[in-house]
Amino acid sequence: MHNDRDVTEQRLARVLNERLRPAVHARSVPLDVEVWNVPGEPVPVHEGLAAPYRPARVGDRWGPAWTTSWFKVSGRIPAEWAGATVEAVLDLGFSPHSPGFSAEGLVYRADGTAVKALNPRNTWLPVAEAAAGGEEFVAFVEAAANPVVMHTGPDELTFGPTAVGGPAPWLGDPAADPGEPLYRLRRLDLAVFDRVVHELVQDLDVLGQLMHELSPESPRRWQILRAVAQALDAIDLQDVSGGATAARAALAPVLAAPAHASAHRLSAVGHAHIDTAWLWPLRETVRKVARTVSNVTQLMDDHHEFTFVMSQAQQLAWLKEHRPEVYARAQEKVKTGQFLPTGSLWVEPDTNITGGEALVRQFVHGKRFYLEEFGVETEEMWLPDTFGYNAALPQLMKLAGVRWFLTQKISWNTINKFPHHTFWWEGIDGTRIFSHFPPVDTYNSDLSGAEVAHSVRNFQDKAAVNQSLIPFGYGDGGGGPTREMLARAARLRNLEGSARVEMDKPADFFERAHAEYEENGGAPVWSGELYLEFHRGTLTSQLATKQGNRRSEHLLREAELWAATAAVRHGHPYPYEALDRLWKTVLLHQFHDILPGTSIAWVHREAEETYEAVAQELTQLIGEAQRALAGPPGGTVVFNAAPHARGGVPALGAGLRPEPADPPVPPVADADGGGFVLDNGLVRVTVDGRGLITSAYDITAGREALAPGAVGNLLQLHQDFPNQWDAWDVDVFYRNTVRDLTKAESVTATGDGIRVVRGFGDSRIEQTLTLPAGSRRLVVDTVVDWHEREKLLKAAFPLDVRAAHSTAEIPFGHVQRPTHTNTSWDAAKFEVCAHRFLHVGEPDWGTALVNDSSYGHDVTRDVRADGGTTTTVRLSLLRAARFPDPDADQGTHRLAYALVIGADITDAVREGYRFNLAERTLPGSAAVAPLVSVDHEGVVVEAVKLADDRTGDIIVRLYEARGTRARATLTPGFPLASVATTDLLERPLDDPSSHQLTHGAVQLALRPFQILTLRMRPLPQD
Repeated sequence: MHNDRDVTEQRLARVLNERLRPAVHARSVPLDVEVWNVPGEPVPVHEGLAAPYRPARVGDRWGPAWTTSWFKVSGRIPAEWAGATVEAVLDLGFSPHSPGFSAEGLVYRADGTAVKALNPRNTWLPVAEAAAGGEEFVAFVEAAANPVVMHTGPDELTFGPTAVGGPAPWLGDPAADPGEPLYRLRRLDLAVFDRVVHELVQDLDVLGQLMHELSPESPRRWQILRAVAQALDAIDLQDVSGGATAARAALAPVLAAPAHASAHRLSAVGHAHIDTAWLWPLRETVRKVARTVSNVTQLMDDHHEFTFVMSQAQQLAWLKEHRPEVYARAQEKVKTGQFLPTGSLWVEPDTNITGGEALVRQFVHGKRFYLEEFGVETEEMWLPDTFGYNAALPQLMKLAGVRWFLTQKISWNTINKFPHHTFWWEGIDGTRIFSHFPPVDTYNSDLSGAEVAHSVRNFQDKAAVNQSLIPFGYGDGGGGPTREMLARAARLRNLEGSARVEMDKPADFFERAHAEYEENGGAPVWSGELYLEFHRGTLTSQLATKQGNRRSEHLLREAELWAATAAVRHGHPYPYEALDRLWKTVLLHQFHDILPGTSIAWVHREAEETYEAVAQELTQLIGEAQRALAGPPGGTVVFNAAPHARGGVPALGAGLRPEPADPPVPPVADADGGGFVLDNGLVRVTVDGRGLITSAYDITAGREALAPGAVGNLLQLHQDFPNQWDAWDVDVFYRNTVRDLTKAESVTATGDGIRVVRGFGDSRIEQTLTLPAGSRRLVVDTVVDWHEREKLLKAAFPLDVRAAHSTAEIPFGHVQRPTHTNTSWDAAKFEVCAHRFLHVGEPDWGTALVNDSSYGHDVTRDVRADGGTTTTVRLSLLRAARFPDPDADQGTHRLAYALVIGADITDAVREGYRFNLAERTLPGSAAVAPLVSVDHEGVVVEAVKLADDRTGDIIVRLYEARGTRARATLTPGFPLASVATTDLLERPLDDPSSHQLTHGAVQLALRPFQILTLRMRPLPQD
């Protein structure tokens, strides 16, 4: 019997592939073809339609990398096809193994309206539902020769170094040679669409896959096997169409058998995960969005049950701007309830590296777009593909009006399997969000039998709930669902042996799952960050991109603060439009393949240019506001946007006051036995002749920071060759190979510190160590001329502390991670994210490592022979990945980090901000008092701005930073009429317990890590 089963499965596979699928479009005639190769970047549609075409034919090669070719296809429907359904079959030479990663096309009518897209698994085009015969047909195809930036095999995609990810060679020079064509036209025909054969293919496809997934002992499997064999017997392989109806009749009984009452319910949601940039530049994503939306709206015309989610507001904004007729189709389908604006975010961002206020604006701009354009209040955070999820997100979601969270990426964990698929996710402040991980383990499902069966087997919460969600449609490069996927869904809606697959909306699924859990005792809880045990290298790759983001986030903070202060004090015009545009630009580049450093070189080159332009414009806005505040010359005014003023007294978001900058650095002294000493009365640092720190002594506490015999600021070089995902991964075995960079070319005293120069390989590092007066911060200013390949550079500080955990800054707070490796969950966190600081210490003394642009860290702990414990903190500085950018990080970089000696968490928070927000000095005579100030050192003012609705109200966002309760007074620097708590979109919230207005000041009562947004209305001025 097993042999019969195997023979039938083999027979089915061959008949489907070699006879039935080709017979769907068996009757065909060739189309006439003309081509125009665009001499440069893509052109508007009207230019493509009116271009000077020349004759072409099937077999012609086209498309050097990144070029665009326009094809005009035309012909006449044969008279004998009258009454038939006619389609065009347009195969541009696609690779069937790489939907979304190959050539793509968008088809237009002669009037320039889009019809639908073409991609490797979607090559058909509707022409006539019932042809009259003799009609003329003409269409235009905008074909993008996007290169396959990977190696493809029959069953998998693999990645390796490539040069085609760089900018097109002809950019800026249309006359330049674009290179060799990549593709060859394969089929351009008019064809009769044989609907009966098509439906037979879908019947056999679904039953064959279901049969394969059922156990050999299942009676249902053998029933399907018998019906499939009968259907294949009914087919005349020389006249497939003639036997198709009989074959379908043989299958009808097994297709009609209903699912069991206990069958798992799968909510099928159409989806096309479109990476906003990755193996293609941003400009190509604009076209991918138009192609995908054209596809899905065309399918919706014929499949009214089909629902599709679109999860990035930026992509819809592009569609509105560049392809308004396609956008209008999306708006039409929003009204029918089929096209579902989803996700609440501007893009699907990286949530490890993105700063707190930037995450706020991801929600603000995303949700506001959906509200203004579609009248939809999105309630989901739809983020299937990013590289870990910080523990502040639940609170941010709740404050944005989000109720549900969906992701899939945690299924990529390489060490520990996450224990739930539907659960409550609890953030650092205690906020819980109902969450779901689709057990299908992909956000690109095609609703195959294997994926449906895997969803059921894999679902870990079967005892309490009996439903999960399955996002289906080709993604990454877009494309979305196909009619074949919809055919599978229709047959699996109520089919014995399978889960019940029903088209659904995410909100409806979440409501049902939540209600079912409540009926069964409630959902389990996962507390803290969702750490992805994979892609840890994204914390370090493409340093210049990360620096651009960090600088932009802080400049935006400054620009809003000073512009609001100047507007309230002097009526200076507030730059609403500029700030809105600049925020959206920065948010766009926080997409989870741009900010993590995992896109092609083209993307990162453009990102660096964009960040430079953003910095210039924001610096100009800041300067204009500060000049309005400084008044006429007569002295100097120092502007500082750090969250606390000098001495730990919180001000504004900082200290807006005329005061001198940091005192001068103390002179450098010679050390006994060689080397140099930095000593400011608080800390004494000794540097030896190799340029290594041999002592970092806290004079006040009488305590040495470094472990006995160890050296600090030890630069270490590791071999960095991960098993697959170069720019994404740092694999644990990198630690097995290390080279300590102890040899210095020179160690010299300068006017303000100690300069150390090291050469290694083809690279060179210059570091200047300074210890400002009155500070516990040993600053290491670093310039690296980096020319290594497949290497990871770290800076190590072995500290004489027995730290049970490290404390790392995340958005709006911090997380603690064990320094031991007791469990596999602890051991998996061998590279972790920290924003501006990472702190380790004992209960009464500690040290913080602060930085201006780095995120990757590791913390290890060893017990010495003397019984003491060494806790080593290391900062990841640079990588040299090969893929997708073979020249990643090559060149000169400047970065800085500092060791704060004798620091608690409050010190770490303060020093982290101050290290990233420079003081600005302008000539002027005005004393500039803070616009707002807070009297509690654990309360940080994160944002001060004018309300987006242009009422003149002042928005202040603050948070409790130490993880304790806080009672504080916020004092406005203006007469205050009223104050209200709002959500992130500046809408009123009913939260009277968090604040109280008393005598013109605001009394605050904050729980640990609470984020509070206040809307403050000034008293009218006479």
